[in-house]
Amino acid sequence: MACGLGWPMKSLNSEPINTIPRGGLGYAGRGKAEMKYIVSASTDIGRVKSTNQDSLNVMILSYAGEQMVFAVLCDGMGGLDRGEVASASVVEAFHQWGVEFLPGLCARGITDAEIRREWTNIITGQNRKLRNYGAGCGVNLGTTAAVLLVTKKRYYIVNVGDSRVYELGASARLLTQDQTVVAMEVQQGKLTWQEAEKDPRRSVLLQCVGASEEVCPDFFFGTPGQNMVYMLCSDGFRHEVSPEEIYAYLQPSRMVSAESMKQNEMALIELNKQRQERDNISVITIRTY
Repeated sequence: MACGLGWPMKSLNSEPINTIPRGGLGYAGRGKAEMKYIVSASTDIGRVKSTNQDSLNVMILSYAGEQMVFAVLCDGMGGLDRGEVASASVVEAFHQWGVEFLPGLCARGITDAEIRREWTNIITGQNRKLRNYGAGCGVNLGTTAAVLLVTKKRYYIVNVGDSRVYELGASARLLTQDQTVVAMEVQQGKLTWQEAEKDPRRSVLLQCVGASEEVCPDFFFGTPGQNMVYMLCSDGFRHEVSPEEIYAYLQPSRMVSAESMKQNEMALIELNKQRQERDNISVITIRTY
């Protein structure tokens, strides 16, 4: 079997983005008729690794005059071979879906059930493809996947592994649930969250795309708010900083332009590196207004 997958190894794609109008915006609640966005993304190889195994993509799309944002962040497994191949493969598959199939879905009307079905098919298809690729090349590879689609009425999230999606408004709220051994033990009452954050097994995944025989993704749905920040991140972005520190840098009042968003992302990346984070570090931010 040939050891080629035939897609780009890295993907970071943003359309031209805006700045919030002078004077700012007050909190406008959820579900307003018009929603606009600013997006930013940053990734860093970190202090130790020779390869950045994270891949990410964020796009502002428009259909029938309505803007929406589609973002994907994948963290290739550092303990396996060719994590960068696995992460780029999954990002590319979702990016292709967003470009080729999302417009038709918008025309029919997006439903939770259809998102669940189509994204599950992408993830299970990628799991099968990566497992076949690994078998043909004699390697093991895998990746997490965090995917977010934000429209004016609803957000849609799928998650495999321990990359995360947050909503930052009045505080930082975690929208996903880690698929890790320590998260499972927290749910079972065997660990507290404080203990889990320091546990040496904190990065041991229950499943990932490409290295698991079967993958069961988690889905999360909700109503987006204006004057919010939605953030996707790899575990390397959050291990050495607290939710309070993330909020201090990425709260909506500080994220008012593409430039300020980028500066705040990079400040948190540097803070992680100063605290000796050993992993690759990646983040996507989406500002609604």
